[in-house]
Amino acid sequence: MKYYVYILQCSESSYYTGVTNNLEKRIAEHQAGVDKKAYTFFRRPVKLVYFDSFDDSLQAIACEKQIKGWKRAKKEALIE
Repeated sequence: MKYYVYILQCSESSYYTGVTNNLEKRIAEHQAGVDKKAYTFFRRPVKLVYFDSFDDSLQAIACEKQIKGWKRAKKEALIE
């Protein structure tokens, strides 16, 4: 199974970083606003601007945590 770390750009230009094992489904969930408590709910539409894949879930989670700790400029450098 593949695991994905992804970065979404929200409508007000903030970034959201997440991890999933089904990238297409997860992005659709963000777009549809499945969870009113989710960060992206009031920041839709969202745009996928980056993703990477991993064979190990723990590696994906570690990468997600690392990216979440980055400042905006570092995330933007990764995206470009």
